[in-house]
Amino acid sequence: MLGEHALLERLRRLVRNPPPWVPVGIGDDAAILEPDRGALMAVSTDALIEDVHFRRSWTPPGSIGHKALAVALSDLAAMGAAPRASLLSLALPAGFPDTEFDELLEGFAALASTTGAALVGGNLARSPGPLVVDVTVIGAVKRRRWLQRTGGRAGDELYVTGDLGGAAAGLAMFHASADPSQLDESERDCLTRYERPEARLAMGLAIGRNRAAVAAIDLSDGLADGARQLAHAGGTGVVIEADAIPIHAGSRRWAARSSGDALSLALSGGEDYELLFLVRPRQRRAFLAAAQKGGRLPVTRVGRLIREPGEWLERNGRRDPLPPGFAH
Repeated sequence: MLGEHALLERLRRLVRNPPPWVPVGIGDDAAILEPDRGALMAVSTDALIEDVHFRRSWTPPGSIGHKALAVALSDLAAMGAAPRASLLSLALPAGFPDTEFDELLEGFAALASTTGAALVGGNLARSPGPLVVDVTVIGAVKRRRWLQRTGGRAGDELYVTGDLGGAAAGLAMFHASADPSQLDESERDCLTRYERPEARLAMGLAIGRNRAAVAAIDLSDGLADGARQLAHAGGTGVVIEADAIPIHAGSRRWAARSSGDALSLALSGGEDYELLFLVRPRQRRAFLAAAQKGGRLPVTRVGRLIREPGEWLERNGRRDPLPPGFAH
């Protein structure tokens, strides 16, 4: 493995020229960003640790780089913020191959380029153990156009983007050493959902800019966890309607093949990085109209906040306690 200065030089060659709002980028002691007129900054950070969040034996370096940025960008999506810059810090194990370094950076830089999250700096260090990929993202959001977790009240409806359980099924396939050639297309998509998630940035921006929801959260730890957090933030209870949950077709297929439970994967599996919104009933039409501006991504009503305390899964006319989300 090359030394720090040589790796930095490789990094500079891989990263494209910064956009106009980055007058000083990689190569100085700090980056300089020019804020959008009338906008505030949204800042979030996330870290992926080898053998905790990924395994190098499963996931190619380019996908690790992509995922590290995508999961951080998902937090901006949940806030209704537009990406403007990113910082990448790598703790590299001894002997980490230079080719893998290049591939990881290429995966990161490709997503940074397509989302506007220009890579403007970071840090390189040696790790005595696993590979650690730490990412900070910076976004811009107009006043009174951001989305928070607070603000829910009894009667609000929960809407989720996309479908759920795909990433958790993909992780289960890796654990089971499933042969991709023996999986159907929907199951192979689960592997992609796990390795290369998508941050729902266009949807978050569309809902935030139109003030079409009162609260939002990204589903990193499953639908049950997200619903519970929104309810707690508003001081309410919550009911999730089991039959309404949009479950990924590949997750259903894998669950049937492996005697698993697709509903549990959707509720508690995590890593879907879809968005969960709270919508007032009177906002419903405006929310659905704004969601159409968020790209070709369906939204589904999956439950509601209730006055009485408790978190419930409603199925076949009865209520059972909502299962926990993914526990770190």
